[in-house]
Amino acid sequence: MKTISVIVPVYFNEGSLVLLFEELLKVEAQLAERDCALELIFVDDGSGDNSLNVLLSLRERRPGTKIVKLTRNFGAIHATKVGLHFVTGDCFMWLAADLQDPPHLIVEMVDLWLSGKKYIVATRATRHDPAMSKFYARIYYWLVRLFVIRDYPRGGFDLILVDKTLMPYIRDSSKNINTELLSFWLGVTPVTIPYERQERQHGKSRWTFAKKLTYFIDSILGFSVMPIRIISLIGIVVSLVSFAYGGFIFLDALFGVRDVPGFPTLVALISFLLGLIIVMLGIIGEYIWRIFDEVTKRPEVVVDEVYQ
Repeated sequence: MKTISVIVPVYFNEGSLVLLFEELLKVEAQLAERDCALELIFVDDGSGDNSLNVLLSLRERRPGTKIVKLTRNFGAIHATKVGLHFVTGDCFMWLAADLQDPPHLIVEMVDLWLSGKKYIVATRATRHDPAMSKFYARIYYWLVRLFVIRDYPRGGFDLILVDKTLMPYIRDSSKNINTELLSFWLGVTPVTIPYERQERQHGKSRWTFAKKLTYFIDSILGFSVMPIRIISLIGIVVSLVSFAYGGFIFLDALFGVRDVPGFPTLVALISFLLGLIIVMLGIIGEYIWRIFDEVTKRPEVVVDEVYQ
Protein backbone atom coordinates (compact mmCIF):
# COMPACT_ATOMS: atom_id res chain seq x y z
CA MET A 1 0.00 0.00 0.00
CA LYS A 2 1.32 3.43 -0.98
CA THR A 3 1.16 6.35 1.43
CA ILE A 4 0.42 10.00 0.60
CA SER A 5 1.76 12.49 3.13
CA VAL A 6 -0.05 15.81 3.54
CA ILE A 7 1.58 18.64 5.50
CA VAL A 8 -0.71 21.36 6.85
CA PRO A 9 0.92 24.50 8.31
CA VAL A 10 -1.41 26.01 10.91
CA TYR A 11 -1.43 29.63 12.07
CA PHE A 12 -4.56 31.09 13.70
CA ASN A 13 -6.81 28.55 11.92
CA GLU A 14 -8.99 27.27 14.75
CA GLY A 15 -12.15 28.24 12.84
CA SER A 16 -11.40 26.10 9.78
CA LEU A 17 -9.54 23.11 11.23
CA VAL A 18 -12.57 20.94 11.99
CA LEU A 19 -14.05 21.50 8.53
CA LEU A 20 -10.67 20.84 6.94
CA PHE A 21 -10.33 17.63 8.95
CA GLU A 22 -13.74 16.42 7.78
CA GLU A 23 -12.75 17.07 4.17
CA LEU A 24 -9.50 15.19 4.67
CA LEU A 25 -11.38 12.21 6.11
CA LYS A 26 -13.43 12.11 2.90
CA VAL A 27 -10.21 12.23 0.91
CA GLU A 28 -8.80 9.40 3.03
CA ALA A 29 -11.82 7.24 2.27
CA GLN A 30 -11.40 7.86 -1.47
CA LEU A 31 -7.70 7.07 -1.28
CA ALA A 32 -8.47 3.80 0.52
CA GLU A 33 -10.47 2.76 -2.56
CA ARG A 34 -7.22 3.17 -4.51
CA ASP A 35 -5.30 1.11 -1.94
CA CYS A 36 -3.52 4.21 -0.64
CA ALA A 37 -3.07 5.44 2.92
CA LEU A 38 -3.08 9.05 4.11
CA GLU A 39 -0.47 10.47 6.47
CA LEU A 40 -1.49 13.78 8.07
CA ILE A 41 1.13 16.11 9.50
CA PHE A 42 -0.08 19.35 11.10
CA VAL A 43 2.54 21.97 12.02
CA ASP A 44 1.38 24.58 14.52
CA ASP A 45 3.41 27.64 13.54
CA GLY A 46 3.17 29.46 16.87
CA SER A 47 -0.58 30.05 16.71
CA GLY A 48 -1.85 32.40 19.41
CA ASP A 49 -5.39 31.05 19.34
CA ASN A 50 -6.88 27.65 20.22
CA SER A 51 -5.52 25.88 17.12
CA LEU A 52 -3.28 23.45 19.02
CA ASN A 53 -6.08 22.26 21.30
CA VAL A 54 -8.33 21.75 18.29
CA LEU A 55 -5.59 19.70 16.62
CA LEU A 56 -5.12 17.56 19.72
CA SER A 57 -8.85 16.84 19.86
CA LEU A 58 -8.80 15.87 16.18
CA ARG A 59 -5.88 13.57 16.87
CA GLU A 60 -8.01 11.74 19.42
CA ARG A 61 -10.55 11.07 16.65
CA ARG A 62 -7.84 9.87 14.28
CA PRO A 63 -4.87 8.27 16.07
CA GLY A 64 -1.66 8.44 14.08
CA THR A 65 -2.17 12.06 13.08
CA LYS A 66 1.13 13.86 13.60
CA ILE A 67 1.24 17.28 15.23
CA VAL A 68 4.41 19.37 15.38
CA LYS A 69 4.36 22.45 17.62
CA LEU A 70 6.91 25.21 16.97
CA THR A 71 8.09 27.57 19.69
CA ARG A 72 6.93 30.66 17.78
CA ASN A 73 5.79 31.84 14.37
CA PHE A 74 8.52 31.12 11.83
CA GLY A 75 6.39 31.49 8.69
CA ALA A 76 4.42 29.08 6.51
CA ILE A 77 7.40 28.12 4.34
CA HIS A 78 9.58 27.15 7.30
CA ALA A 79 6.66 25.36 8.98
CA THR A 80 6.11 23.37 5.79
CA LYS A 81 9.78 22.47 5.51
CA VAL A 82 9.96 21.21 9.09
CA GLY A 83 6.96 19.02 8.28
CA LEU A 84 9.01 17.39 5.53
CA HIS A 85 11.27 15.86 8.19
CA PHE A 86 8.30 13.84 9.48
CA VAL A 87 7.17 12.53 6.09
CA THR A 88 7.29 8.76 5.62
CA GLY A 89 5.03 8.51 2.55
CA ASP A 90 5.78 7.66 -1.07
CA CYS A 91 4.79 11.16 -2.15
CA PHE A 92 4.10 14.37 -0.28
CA MET A 93 2.26 17.64 -0.56
CA TRP A 94 1.33 20.64 1.54
CA LEU A 95 -2.10 22.14 1.96
CA ALA A 96 -3.21 25.48 3.42
CA ALA A 97 -5.46 25.19 6.48
CA ASP A 98 -7.86 27.96 5.41
CA LEU A 99 -9.79 25.80 2.86
CA GLN A 100 -9.15 28.23 0.01
CA ASP A 101 -7.43 25.39 -1.83
CA PRO A 102 -10.06 22.61 -2.02
CA PRO A 103 -8.84 19.31 -0.47
CA HIS A 104 -10.78 17.22 -3.01
CA LEU A 105 -8.07 18.08 -5.54
CA ILE A 106 -5.78 15.71 -3.63
CA VAL A 107 -7.55 12.66 -5.06
CA GLU A 108 -7.23 13.91 -8.63
CA MET A 109 -3.56 14.65 -8.08
CA VAL A 110 -2.94 11.23 -6.55
CA ASP A 111 -4.54 9.57 -9.58
CA LEU A 112 -2.02 11.35 -11.79
CA TRP A 113 0.81 10.33 -9.49
CA LEU A 114 -0.32 6.70 -9.56
CA SER A 115 -0.20 6.87 -13.36
CA GLY A 116 3.52 7.65 -13.16
CA LYS A 117 3.73 11.44 -12.88
CA LYS A 118 6.26 12.75 -10.34
CA TYR A 119 5.19 16.37 -10.06
CA ILE A 120 1.61 17.64 -10.16
CA VAL A 121 0.68 21.30 -9.75
CA ALA A 122 -2.79 22.73 -9.09
CA THR A 123 -2.69 26.15 -10.77
CA ARG A 124 -5.09 28.99 -9.95
CA ALA A 125 -7.36 29.72 -12.91
CA THR A 126 -9.34 32.28 -10.89
CA ARG A 127 -9.20 33.49 -7.31
CA HIS A 128 -11.75 35.04 -4.91
CA ASP A 129 -9.40 37.37 -3.05
CA PRO A 130 -9.49 41.11 -2.24
CA ALA A 131 -8.69 43.41 -5.17
CA MET A 132 -5.36 44.53 -3.71
CA SER A 133 -4.28 40.92 -3.14
CA LYS A 134 -5.04 40.13 -6.77
CA PHE A 135 -3.10 43.21 -7.87
CA TYR A 136 -0.01 42.30 -5.81
CA ALA A 137 -0.20 38.69 -6.99
CA ARG A 138 -0.39 39.75 -10.64
CA ILE A 139 2.72 41.92 -10.28
CA TYR A 140 4.58 39.24 -8.33
CA TYR A 141 3.98 36.46 -10.84
CA TRP A 142 4.80 38.78 -13.73
CA LEU A 143 8.18 39.57 -12.14
CA VAL A 144 8.82 35.89 -11.38
CA ARG A 145 8.20 35.04 -15.03
CA LEU A 146 10.42 37.94 -16.09
CA PHE A 147 13.39 37.32 -13.78
CA VAL A 148 13.28 33.65 -12.75
CA ILE A 149 11.22 31.15 -14.79
CA ARG A 150 9.55 32.25 -18.01
CA ASP A 151 7.01 29.41 -18.09
CA TYR A 152 5.95 29.75 -14.44
CA PRO A 153 2.11 29.54 -14.16
CA ARG A 154 0.62 33.02 -14.53
CA GLY A 155 -1.78 32.62 -11.61
CA GLY A 156 0.72 30.85 -9.39
CA PHE A 157 0.06 27.84 -7.19
CA ASP A 158 0.29 26.63 -3.60
CA LEU A 159 -1.02 23.08 -3.92
CA ILE A 160 1.46 20.56 -5.35
CA LEU A 161 2.10 16.82 -5.12
CA VAL A 162 5.72 15.66 -5.35
CA ASP A 163 7.22 12.19 -5.56
CA LYS A 164 9.49 11.22 -2.66
CA THR A 165 12.50 11.00 -5.01
CA LEU A 166 12.51 14.82 -5.10
CA MET A 167 12.25 15.18 -1.32
CA PRO A 168 15.96 15.92 -0.55
CA TYR A 169 16.11 18.84 -2.98
CA ILE A 170 13.27 20.65 -1.22
CA ARG A 171 13.79 19.53 2.38
CA ASP A 172 17.52 20.35 2.44
CA SER A 173 17.29 23.68 0.60
CA SER A 174 18.40 27.08 1.85
CA LYS A 175 16.53 28.84 4.66
CA ASN A 176 15.70 31.87 2.52
CA ILE A 177 13.82 30.10 -0.23
CA ASN A 178 10.38 29.83 -1.79
CA THR A 179 9.52 26.12 -1.76
CA GLU A 180 6.85 26.32 -4.49
CA LEU A 181 9.21 28.19 -6.79
CA LEU A 182 12.03 25.78 -5.93
CA SER A 183 9.90 22.75 -6.81
CA PHE A 184 9.16 24.25 -10.22
CA TRP A 185 12.80 25.32 -10.69
CA LEU A 186 13.98 21.70 -10.29
CA GLY A 187 13.03 21.17 -13.92
CA VAL A 188 10.68 18.18 -13.62
CA THR A 189 7.94 18.63 -16.21
CA PRO A 190 4.77 19.39 -14.23
CA VAL A 191 1.26 18.15 -14.87
CA THR A 192 -1.09 21.05 -14.19
CA ILE A 193 -4.65 21.01 -12.87
CA PRO A 194 -6.50 24.36 -13.05
CA TYR A 195 -8.84 25.18 -10.18
CA GLU A 196 -10.78 28.07 -8.67
CA ARG A 197 -9.31 29.43 -5.47
CA GLN A 198 -12.11 29.81 -2.95
CA GLU A 199 -12.95 32.82 -0.82
CA ARG A 200 -11.75 32.64 2.78
CA GLN A 201 -14.67 31.84 5.08
CA HIS A 202 -13.05 31.51 8.51
CA GLY A 203 -10.82 33.93 10.37
CA LYS A 204 -8.74 36.59 8.69
CA SER A 205 -5.61 36.22 6.65
CA ARG A 206 -2.32 36.76 8.48
CA TRP A 207 -0.57 37.16 5.13
CA THR A 208 0.35 40.81 5.69
CA PHE A 209 1.92 43.17 3.17
CA ALA A 210 5.26 42.94 5.04
CA LYS A 211 5.22 39.13 4.72
CA LYS A 212 4.29 39.39 1.04
CA LEU A 213 7.18 41.79 0.47
CA THR A 214 9.63 39.44 2.22
CA TYR A 215 8.27 36.54 0.19
CA PHE A 216 8.78 38.52 -3.02
CA ILE A 217 12.36 39.49 -2.12
CA ASP A 218 13.24 35.91 -1.15
CA SER A 219 11.76 34.63 -4.41
CA ILE A 220 13.66 37.01 -6.68
CA LEU A 221 16.99 37.14 -4.83
CA GLY A 222 16.92 33.43 -4.05
CA PHE A 223 16.69 32.35 -7.68
CA SER A 224 17.93 35.14 -9.91
CA VAL A 225 21.14 37.10 -10.49
CA MET A 226 19.23 39.58 -12.63
CA PRO A 227 19.04 42.33 -9.94
CA ILE A 228 22.86 42.39 -9.76
CA ARG A 229 23.12 42.46 -13.55
CA ILE A 230 20.60 45.29 -13.74
CA ILE A 231 22.72 47.22 -11.23
CA SER A 232 25.78 46.65 -13.42
CA LEU A 233 23.88 47.73 -16.53
CA ILE A 234 22.60 50.91 -14.84
CA GLY A 235 26.13 51.66 -13.67
CA ILE A 236 27.51 51.32 -17.19
CA VAL A 237 24.76 53.47 -18.71
CA VAL A 238 25.10 56.19 -16.05
CA SER A 239 28.90 56.20 -16.48
CA LEU A 240 28.64 56.57 -20.25
CA VAL A 241 26.02 59.31 -20.01
CA SER A 242 28.03 61.14 -17.34
CA PHE A 243 31.20 60.90 -19.45
CA ALA A 244 29.39 62.21 -22.53
CA TYR A 245 27.78 65.02 -20.54
CA GLY A 246 31.13 65.95 -18.99
CA GLY A 247 32.72 66.10 -22.44
CA PHE A 248 29.91 68.30 -23.68
CA ILE A 249 30.33 70.71 -20.74
CA PHE A 250 34.10 70.82 -21.25
CA LEU A 251 33.83 71.68 -24.94
CA ASP A 252 31.06 74.17 -24.25
CA ALA A 253 33.24 75.99 -21.69
CA LEU A 254 36.42 75.69 -23.80
CA PHE A 255 34.94 77.48 -26.78
CA GLY A 256 33.01 79.95 -24.65
CA VAL A 257 29.67 79.26 -26.28
CA ARG A 258 27.81 80.14 -23.08
CA ASP A 259 28.23 80.28 -19.32
CA VAL A 260 27.69 77.09 -17.34
CA PRO A 261 25.76 77.99 -14.16
CA GLY A 262 23.72 74.75 -13.72
CA PHE A 263 23.93 74.58 -9.92
CA PRO A 264 20.30 73.40 -9.38
CA THR A 265 20.77 70.82 -12.13
CA LEU A 266 23.97 69.63 -10.50
CA VAL A 267 22.31 69.25 -7.09
CA ALA A 268 19.35 67.34 -8.57
CA LEU A 269 21.68 65.06 -10.52
CA ILE A 270 23.90 64.32 -7.51
CA SER A 271 20.84 63.62 -5.33
CA PHE A 272 19.42 61.25 -7.92
CA LEU A 273 22.70 59.36 -8.31
CA LEU A 274 23.21 59.10 -4.54
CA GLY A 275 19.70 57.69 -4.17
CA LEU A 276 20.45 55.21 -6.95
CA ILE A 277 23.66 54.14 -5.21
CA ILE A 278 21.84 53.60 -1.90
CA VAL A 279 19.23 51.40 -3.62
CA MET A 280 21.98 49.40 -5.32
CA LEU A 281 23.81 48.94 -2.02
CA GLY A 282 20.54 47.77 -0.45
CA ILE A 283 20.09 45.09 -3.12
CA ILE A 284 23.69 43.92 -2.69
CA GLY A 285 23.16 43.94 1.08
CA GLU A 286 20.15 41.63 0.70
CA TYR A 287 22.33 39.10 -1.10
CA ILE A 288 25.07 39.44 1.53
CA TRP A 289 22.54 38.96 4.36
CA ARG A 290 21.41 35.70 2.82
CA ILE A 291 25.00 34.50 2.71
CA PHE A 292 25.48 35.51 6.36
CA ASP A 293 22.22 33.84 7.38
CA GLU A 294 23.39 30.56 5.82
CA VAL A 295 26.94 30.50 7.20
CA THR A 296 25.89 31.29 10.78
CA LYS A 297 24.02 27.94 10.85
CA ARG A 298 21.15 29.25 12.96
CA PRO A 299 18.23 26.80 13.10
CA GLU A 300 15.52 27.34 10.54
CA VAL A 301 12.82 26.54 13.12
CA VAL A 302 12.69 25.38 16.73
CA VAL A 303 10.37 22.47 17.51
CA ASP A 304 8.67 22.67 20.89
CA GLU A 305 6.69 19.42 21.00
CA VAL A 306 5.86 16.54 18.67
CA TYR A 307 2.73 14.41 18.99
CA GLN A 308 2.93 11.24 16.87
